[in-house]
Amino acid sequence: MGVHGQALNRVVFLDRDGVINAAVVRGGKPFSPVSVGETRILEDVPGALALLKAAGFRLAVVTNQPDVARGIQTREVVEAINAFLASELPLDHFEVCYHDEADACDCRKPKPGLIFRSAQALGADATKGFVIGDRWRDIEAGRSAGCRTVWIDRGYNEKLPSKFDHRATSLLAAVQWIVDQ
Repeated sequence: MGVHGQALNRVVFLDRDGVINAAVVRGGKPFSPVSVGETRILEDVPGALALLKAAGFRLAVVTNQPDVARGIQTREVVEAINAFLASELPLDHFEVCYHDEADACDCRKPKPGLIFRSAQALGADATKGFVIGDRWRDIEAGRSAGCRTVWIDRGYNEKLPSKFDHRATSLLAAVQWIVDQ
C-alpha cells in the first residue's frame, strides 16, 4: 500500500470548542456555545480542514460536554451544534462525552476513551494520529492514547498542558505543522 493509502487510515482528532468553533470566554476560561445561533466557526478552520483532507487525513471531533451532566445544556442542543458543524465542514466523525468528573467514565478527557472510540469507528490506529486541542485535558488525552499532540494556545487563564509535541496559536498553524511531519 502506498503512502496515500496509509494516510487515509490516519486521523486528526480535534477538540470542538476553541478549536473548530469559537469558545465563549468568561473570566479567562472557555465555555461551549449555548445554541447553534451562538456557534461561530473560527475564520481559519475551513481552510485548515481542507489542507488536512487534501493530505489524506480523516477528521474526528472529540469533545467533552459536561454541561449536559450538570443540567445546564441538553444533548439535543449539543447534537444540533455538531450537526451544524458537520454540515459546514468536512468532518468525518464525532464522539462526545456528556459526563462530569463524578461520573468516573472512561471518555471524559483527559482519559483517552473518545479518541479510541473515534479511531475504532474510522478503522484507524489512534497511535498514528494527532490530537489538536486548546486545553490541557485535550493534550493529556492525546498523550494517553499515544498520539502526537498540538496545543493551540488561546491564552486562557487555566492550567496549561505539561508536555506536547507542538504549540500553535491557530488551527491553521497547527495543521501546517502536522502536514509537514
